[in-house]
Amino acid sequence: MTMEKFVAGIHAAAARRNLLSGTDAARVRKWQRGVTPDADSQIYIAEALGWPAHIVRADDWPNWLPLTANGVVPLGPHSSVPALREALRTAMERRTFLTISGSALTVLAAQWADSDAGPLTRARDGKPIGDDFVALLEDTSRHLAALPTEQRQHTSALLDAHLSTVTDLLEHGRYTPAVGLRLHTLAASLAQTVAWHRFDLGHHTAASQYWVAGLHSAHAAADHDMGAGVLGDLAYQAAWRRDHATAAGILTRALTRARHPAARSLLQLRLARTLAAQGERRLALRAIAAAEHHLSDARTDRPAWCAWLSEADVAVDTGQALLDLGDTSRAHQLITEGEQLLPAARDKTRGVFLAYRASSYLTAKEPGAAAAAATESLLLARRIGAPRCVNLVHDLLPLFQPYRQEQGVPELLELAAA
Repeated sequence: MTMEKFVAGIHAAAARRNLLSGTDAARVRKWQRGVTPDADSQIYIAEALGWPAHIVRADDWPNWLPLTANGVVPLGPHSSVPALREALRTAMERRTFLTISGSALTVLAAQWADSDAGPLTRARDGKPIGDDFVALLEDTSRHLAALPTEQRQHTSALLDAHLSTVTDLLEHGRYTPAVGLRLHTLAASLAQTVAWHRFDLGHHTAASQYWVAGLHSAHAAADHDMGAGVLGDLAYQAAWRRDHATAAGILTRALTRARHPAARSLLQLRLARTLAAQGERRLALRAIAAAEHHLSDARTDRPAWCAWLSEADVAVDTGQALLDLGDTSRAHQLITEGEQLLPAARDKTRGVFLAYRASSYLTAKEPGAAAAAATESLLLARRIGAPRCVNLVHDLLPLFQPYRQEQGVPELLELAAA
């Protein structure tokens, strides 16, 4: 935007309120050099840049200003801290108006696939950061992420605080390259965990920003498998929102650099799901076969973010893919088998699997069994605080309406309405 257009936009914002603004190019240059605009001028600035006035926090200039036009900080040699800051600001509900497009995420995935991280520089300013303190943050973060599903609903504030602390250390601390590598790795892991918390709550813009920030940090640490995993999470979110073209594009990029068999298995499994949703039978079946092959090669020393992947996940996701491809009998069998194989500690996943099982029963025109699975899923999701699982069941409710007289259906509908 030219200076003339920017100043004209400020004058227009004031005129919409039947007011005049004395802003000129000289005053804008003062703002650029550090002078704080008054509260009214900040509102005019927001509107001149195409943003709603309600995002302005006059006492927090210039931090309320979005860093990008499309919500995605470009990948670069020093982009990890700006990306983390943008995620943390989004979580404060100041940037939820910025929806991140599928094309912006696809471009980011392409940047990641085609670029290598530069060497981490030694931070020379700020207070020194010791190994013991970083180890404390690492251990506590691992413990919080490993809590049983039912307890994780209470950890969001703690995880947010840990990520904010790590971001401050990266930006203001003094550390060696080795410590910097550990901090970037920890930031990537925390951002990924926090993103899942936001996603489960339905806060999609915030979740996207945290995954984007995790990608930046993984890139800075040159951890290609973790970067691929974060892209896989962004693809999962896109598929969840039925943007399968974006999901497939991101997963294809992620697979170019993922190396660990467990990482490749998970990415192929998600690719199979999104290809099946698009009716790509041959490609989906090929991806399923690849996922099974890579899982058989995966060792026990897996990256933490995909250590949970098991035969149960392959069975259920394969069943869901086959359901989309019209193979309902085999799909129902696999979904049921996968749910039974799932370890007791993964209650949130169990809730999702039960909802999938209910859907497969409905497809097979077995409403009683579907109602039983949906009821179990809903009760479990409410107990552990998993709104995403609750929404899965609620999305199925219209399909139960023709079966209101069938066993278990009235009770399910009453429970869902409570």
